[in-house]
Amino acid sequence: MSSSTSAPASSETVDVQATITSEAGRQLVARFFRALGDPTRLDLLTFLLEHGESTATECVYRSGLSQGRVSAHLACLVSCGLAQVRREGRFSFYRIEDPRVAALVEMGVGLTADHAASVAACLVVARPSDGSS
Repeated sequence: MSSSTSAPASSETVDVQATITSEAGRQLVARFFRALGDPTRLDLLTFLLEHGESTATECVYRSGLSQGRVSAHLACLVSCGLAQVRREGRFSFYRIEDPRVAALVEMGVGLTADHAASVAACLVVARPSDGSS
């Protein structure tokens, strides 16, 4: 995931009120939501939530995309804190530890269901041109 704004160091704490009221904070929150805004990453999150810890190979099989593309998406999810990775030998195992991720995905699905026609008709947030990530 590339962006012109840099993320805070992992050891930095973020003041929630400042995040909501400052331009830098809003940029950071928007960056977080961009991580969720890709259909492939959302599919990988859903897969990990449904199946628990899974290997990168299992994620590739699920998505039908190349190993390189899936690895890039998984790296984004890990670097944004949405997924965690455990390495064992030459294998990487991905999982979702934070229950808020599941709640956020469920809330997004529910809101989308409630507002599907409006979301589909929105001209500002256009659909991807080819449907692939």
